Amino acid sequence: MRKSIAILIVFAVFFLVFFVLKPTKQNIEKSAMPEKRDLVVSFRETGEVSPRNRLEIKPPFSGRIEKILIDEGVDVEKGQVIIWMSSSERAAMIDAARAIGKKEYEKWETIYKPTPIVAPMNGFIILRQNEPGQTVTASDAILVMADDLIIEADIDETDLKFVKIGGEVDIYLDAYPNETFKGIIEHIAYESKVVSNVTVYAIKIRPAKKPEVFRAGMTATITIIAHSKKDTLSIPTDLIVEKARKKVVTVKTKKGFVQREIQEGLSDGKWTEIVSGLDISEQVVILKSKKKEKGKSFISR
Repeated sequence: MRKSIAILIVFAVFFLVFFVLKPTKQNIEKSAMPEKRDLVVSFRETGEVSPRNRLEIKPPFSGRIEKILIDEGVDVEKGQVIIWMSSSERAAMIDAARAIGKKEYEKWETIYKPTPIVAPMNGFIILRQNEPGQTVTASDAILVMADDLIIEADIDETDLKFVKIGGEVDIYLDAYPNETFKGIIEHIAYESKVVSNVTVYAIKIRPAKKPEVFRAGMTATITIIAHSKKDTLSIPTDLIVEKARKKVVTVKTKKGFVQREIQEGLSDGKWTEIVSGLDISEQVVILKSKKKEKGKSFISR
C-alpha cells in the first residue's frame, strides 16, 4: 500500500514538473536566434538649400534696362556681359532721338552706347527680378546669382560630437521624398546661436553630386550617423528585459527555460548588440504571461 502511494506521489510530481510547470511551445510568445547584423544609430535635422555665396546684381546708376542676356538657371562666367543698361540721361536722349526719326535714333545709338554690366563671379542665376524697359535705381537688384547650392542646418550642441568635417550624410528633400542624395559636411560654425532656447551650431553640407532638382529655399532633412558597427551579434531589442537594474534574457535550453544576465552594446532601437552572456546558437524567447479568472484568461487593463 505504502509502495503504491509512493509511486503515485512520484507520478504526480513528474506530471506537475513536466506538464504543468514546464513551459511548452504554446507558452512562447516570441523567439529569435542571435544573428550578425550591421547596426547604425543616426539622428535627423532639418535644413535648407541655400547658396554658398549669394550675390545681387545691381546697376551702378539709376536708369533703364535695355537688355538682359541671361535667364534663371543659366551658368555664367566671371566678366561675362549679362545686362545692358542706359543711364537716365542716355534713356532720355535716345527716346528724344527716336521721336525725331530713325536716322537720328541710329546716330545717337552709335554715339552714345549703353553700359554693360558683367557677372562678378562664376556661377548661375537663381532669380530674375526685372525685365528690359523697366527703370531701376542703384539699390535695385536686377538679377541674383550664386556660385553653388549647399545645405545649411543647425545642430544641437549635444549632437555636435557626432559631426565631423568630411563626414557623409544622407539628404532628403521635402519636394522629392522618394529620392536620397549624399552630402559631405564641409563647415561647422565656430560660434553658436540660440534657437527656441536651444544652443545650436550651423553646419554647411556640400552635395556629393549636385542634383538638377536643387532649388534655393527647399526644405531638406539630413541624416547623420552617430555610431555604427558591422557584423555584430544582435537580438531584437524587445527580447531584453530589465530586472534589478540588470539586462536579462530568457534562453531556451535542453532542460527548460533559464534567465540569463547579458551585457548589451549598441542599439538602433529595433536590434541590440550583445557584448557578452549569449551565444549565437542559443534561442532567446519571451514567454506568455497569462492570468486566469474562473478558468478563463483575461487581459488586465
